[in-house]
Amino acid sequence: MLRLFPALIALALATPLHAACEGQDLRATMTAEQSDRLAARLDGRPYPVGNHWLAEKAGERLHLIGTVHINDPRLSGPVARLRPLVEEAALLLLELPERDRAKMQNLLVTEPGLMLLEGATLPELLPEDDWQRLAEATSARGIPGFMAAKFEPWYLSTILGLPPCLMVDIQEQNGLDYQLEDAAQAAGTPTAALEPFDSAIRIFADTPREEQLHWLLASINQPDQGEDMLETLLTAYAEEQHAASWLAPMVLMPPLDGMTQAAMDAEQADIEQSLLKNRNTAWIPVIEQALADTDGPVVAAFGAGHLSGEFGVLNLLAERGFTLTRQPF
Repeated sequence: MLRLFPALIALALATPLHAACEGQDLRATMTAEQSDRLAARLDGRPYPVGNHWLAEKAGERLHLIGTVHINDPRLSGPVARLRPLVEEAALLLLELPERDRAKMQNLLVTEPGLMLLEGATLPELLPEDDWQRLAEATSARGIPGFMAAKFEPWYLSTILGLPPCLMVDIQEQNGLDYQLEDAAQAAGTPTAALEPFDSAIRIFADTPREEQLHWLLASINQPDQGEDMLETLLTAYAEEQHAASWLAPMVLMPPLDGMTQAAMDAEQADIEQSLLKNRNTAWIPVIEQALADTDGPVVAAFGAGHLSGEFGVLNLLAERGFTLTRQPF
């Protein structure tokens, strides 16, 4: 799951970061067992499709937009269609607005222990063969081994979750969230955060070290599938199959050596609880307060993985009396 975080945080219009990647959608080549596991996870899952929804209650209108944070040329149409919603909104809610991104950068400078190991380095924490494979993988992404050795496992897992074909341009941060924020700034639409700026990073930093190392090894166990995993996620998202976009890469990831499928499923569930469910629950009062404090419609744009499921944002709002209607994306 840690390796999926960067890909579930994008979408750009101008410079296509995805152009250099040539992966294939792995759903077409799933084994029968993998297909069954994916179907089981999707069965009965609330609101598994639709990247744009309208929630209404007592005259209040809330547009919910599920995003990805990595560009794909197929998504230029949705960007153009969604821009007017933001321009006419009373408020745009985001996971990490520009001012909070600046706070995040400052946090990593003032609290280096969030990203850098204190004490033993990765060559000391990993078997020699695993460390050599890790150093090779990070070097392919522009991070030499002597630097990679000092990073926390969670941080390297997020880097290795993206294939090398994305690394040159990923720093442009020109995804859907940023495109919508640019539109808001140009139109004078206020923006606000759904959560404290350090919420997500502290989830990763607080993950037990053993679990972080598990996912770090998972990130390098399939060196040839990074582009395919990315294409699987993006293709499902472009089809507005956002639940499959989130779940398919997890189903496709094989258990680590010595780990049973049940144990791996349990770790995935733990991370999903922290990364999605707990945050979704915390967002609901923020959203409701934003609606109460504004006179016009509110737009909330966040990673599409937060939309579906019993504890997805859509279902949580439905349980609080909102009427949900799928909208064009």
